Amino acid sequence: MIGDKMVEKLVEIGILFDFYGRLLSESQYAAIELYYIHDLSLGEIGEELGISRQGVYDTLKRAEQKLYEYEDVLGLVNKFDSNMREISKMASIIEDIEKESQNIGNRKIAKKTEDLKNIVRRLIDNSQEVVD
Repeated sequence: MIGDKMVEKLVEIGILFDFYGRLLSESQYAAIELYYIHDLSLGEIGEELGISRQGVYDTLKRAEQKLYEYEDVLGLVNKFDSNMREISKMASIIEDIEKESQNIGNRKIAKKTEDLKNIVRRLIDNSQEVVD
C-alpha cells in the first residue's frame, strides 16, 4: 500500500508541476524537477544546488505546498480533468450519431460527424500539449 501512495503522490505532484511549476521560485522549481522528474536523492540534489540535504527537504515541502495552494486557488487541473471528461462524452455521442447516419445512409450527417471527430481530435491534441 505504501508504494501505491508514493506513486499516487508522484503522479499528483507531476501533474501540478506541469500546470504550476513556472510559478515556483527558481530553487523550488529545480528541487521538484530534480526529485520528481529526474529521481535524484536529497543528497544529490543538495550537491547540485549547493544546499544541505535538510535544505532540499524543506525546499521540496514548501514547493509541494505551493503547488497544492495554486490548485486550490486556480483549480486548473480540476478544470482540465473536467473538460477532458466532457470531450470524451462528446466523442462517444459523435460515434453514436455516426453509426446512426450509416444505418440510415445519410452522407450529409456522416460528413458532419467526421468534421466533429476532427475537432475533438484537435481538442485532445491541444490538451496533451498543455501537460507535456
